[in-house]
Amino acid sequence: MTTDASRLTQLGQAVAAPDSPETAVLERVPNPQPDTLYGVRFTAPEFTSLCPVTGQPDFAHLVIDYAPKAWLVESKSLKLYLQSFRNHGAFHEDCTVAIAKKFAATAEPLWLRIGGYWYPRGGIPIDVFYQTGPVPQGLWLPDQGVPTYRGRG
Repeated sequence: MTTDASRLTQLGQAVAAPDSPETAVLERVPNPQPDTLYGVRFTAPEFTSLCPVTGQPDFAHLVIDYAPKAWLVESKSLKLYLQSFRNHGAFHEDCTVAIAKKFAATAEPLWLRIGGYWYPRGGIPIDVFYQTGPVPQGLWLPDQGVPTYRGRG
């Protein structure tokens, strides 16, 4: 975890995708508006990981909402961190919650929520949700906008 914008190792650099979530570096930068309550949303509609049993690819639409305090997550490092799951075997629940926990540990936000909307595995879609606590009073928070899986409906 990098804590100073002058020490960023990925932004503006040619960086190879990390081999695994454990080796991926999620970086942060100072929040220029630390005394203002506001929300930030990252959407990753093409997230992929591997089934830990079959090795087959799994696909999800991730939505990460957070209310920053002193730090913001640097978006290129987030993109590379999420990409590190492409060859990583883990269940949907583990991927979603692990991403939330690493994000929260890095950004130290006032509040964080993640929705992991996973496409069907074995005919069953699995949606995973995690948040760090109640939504801060006064924070405008739109719906995550991901409809319930309906198949070919």
